[in-house]
Amino acid sequence: MKTYVIAFAIALFTSWILTPYVKNLAFKIGAVDKPDPRKVHKGIMPRLGGLAIFVGFLIAVLSTVTMSKDLFGILTGALVILIVGILDDVYQLPAKVKLLGQIVAAAVLILFGIQIEWLNNPMGGYFYLDYLSVPITIFWVVSFTNVVNLMDGLDGLAAGVSAIASVTIILVALQEGYYTVAVMTAALAGGIIGFIRYNFNPATIFMGDTGSMFIGYILAAISILGAVKSATTIALIVPAIALGLPIMDTAFAILRRHLAGKPIFKPDKGHFHHRLLAMGLTQRQAVILMYLISAGLGLSAILLTEIDGIYAVLLVSVIIACVCFCAKKIGILNDR
Repeated sequence: MKTYVIAFAIALFTSWILTPYVKNLAFKIGAVDKPDPRKVHKGIMPRLGGLAIFVGFLIAVLSTVTMSKDLFGILTGALVILIVGILDDVYQLPAKVKLLGQIVAAAVLILFGIQIEWLNNPMGGYFYLDYLSVPITIFWVVSFTNVVNLMDGLDGLAAGVSAIASVTIILVALQEGYYTVAVMTAALAGGIIGFIRYNFNPATIFMGDTGSMFIGYILAAISILGAVKSATTIALIVPAIALGLPIMDTAFAILRRHLAGKPIFKPDKGHFHHRLLAMGLTQRQAVILMYLISAGLGLSAILLTEIDGIYAVLLVSVIIACVCFCAKKIGILNDR
């Protein structure tokens, strides 16, 4: 049996079995999400589900991947982001404290030599980043860590979109021969899918920041590792396209709040899923629609690996233009 299949299965069954116990733990330590006017759910919900995903991922990876400096660095950084997430789920950390924790987790990767040092030039050759390598790596990791978090607004939404993105990365990694990346991403996908059993509408537990930040962090770290090992920027581009929906939603949220004169970290009800609900869709309908959009972006990411140069730039431009057009049509920049 293929190693990535084993990693997927181990993570899936571990998170599936562990999630009910994590739910009880969340209630005991006060890691709960209370309803407010911005949120969709009506009752108090446990939100430590990401701990089950993390444990499933960890056991699967340690069982199937040979320990190395790179793997140790990623797992160490993942532990840092997990601790930040747990503390936030229990104590509601200020945004600046969470950001500091995310930067520290990103710095761990850099300490272990996992960083973005160059980018492909579509016209040929490379752009070497030199002294920009560290800040760009930190920006990349922090950005990915937060986009999944901001997407976590409906039952099963962030988990499902992340799972689709993970499957996309697995397929591309196998196609390109990035086997370590494929196995690690399979472990992540298994952990997420095992958790979705309890998170899809009507959810009985949320992944919380423990899960959303961990998933975003791992996807960022894996993409950087793939770029380092494969000598190609496609390892960075594929996750960015596969997670195009939450990335663009985050970008629109920042722009929307800036135009309204509000702090960019202040939550609102202007996200894509909020607009779909306002249009009359049920939670399940909105989530399934966003799954389909994410699957379409995943297919686009796979297609991107088959084309080069100006055609790749053109494809990415078309994708961004389509997303911007749809966002404008549903009024995602409207603060009201």
